[in-house]
Amino acid sequence: MAQNKALAFGGGTIIGALGGLIGLGGAEFRLPLLIGAFRFAALEAIILNKAMSLVVVASALPFRARTVPFSEIAAHWTIILNLLAGSLLGAWLGAGWATRLKSGNLYRVIAVLLVVIAAVLMFGHDARSGAPLLNGAAQAVAGIAAGFVIGVVASLLGVAGGELLIPTLVLLFGADIKLAGSLSLAVSLPTMLVGFTRYSRDQSFSVLGRNKTFLLVMATGSIVGTLIGGLLLGVVPSPFLLPALAAILVISAVKIWRHG
Repeated sequence: MAQNKALAFGGGTIIGALGGLIGLGGAEFRLPLLIGAFRFAALEAIILNKAMSLVVVASALPFRARTVPFSEIAAHWTIILNLLAGSLLGAWLGAGWATRLKSGNLYRVIAVLLVVIAAVLMFGHDARSGAPLLNGAAQAVAGIAAGFVIGVVASLLGVAGGELLIPTLVLLFGADIKLAGSLSLAVSLPTMLVGFTRYSRDQSFSVLGRNKTFLLVMATGSIVGTLIGGLLLGVVPSPFLLPALAAILVISAVKIWRHG
């Protein structure tokens, strides 16, 4: 048990640091850990993953505020609402589907999609240009559609959706990579809460009550990690973050493909 607690704390810290630095929930890395090392069943692992991602997302926002102030996030409220218009519905529907469907094929589709996004980020976009892909009504419609897909994926896989949200914010809306990380967290939090509420109707939700100590240990490690990541955000240069995100996307794709 002591070894499990050490692994839970250490894993939570490392994944939380990613969340604080990049603007992710870190769930793609946590899911293999929950299933492989801790032997949780798939749906139970997704629910636990969602709970831990909520902790990471909620704590990463304030820890990143020294570099990306809340006032700057609030100034882009239209982008947040645009994505939420699709993601909240997607999260509700996705959580319902996840309790009934086998999602092996979905894992593989998402894995391929992550690799494509990584390639576009690295070779098809100048992160310093800030030029949005679309404008006006076309951008709004694309934002709702993207939000819906991300909401579905976030609920089905138990993730925060940052791996898809950040590229969407950078490519579609022309956001700076550091701002995109915080905007992603602002969209992820309510999206995840909707999915989490939907999951609470399923009997597998009881896994949270049966593993309170495990949750507390991993949550503590996650908060320590997001603090570290938030501090690193102020010193890590922006040009490093885009390749780092692309690498995370590829690694996540491999893990998700194998899981599928």
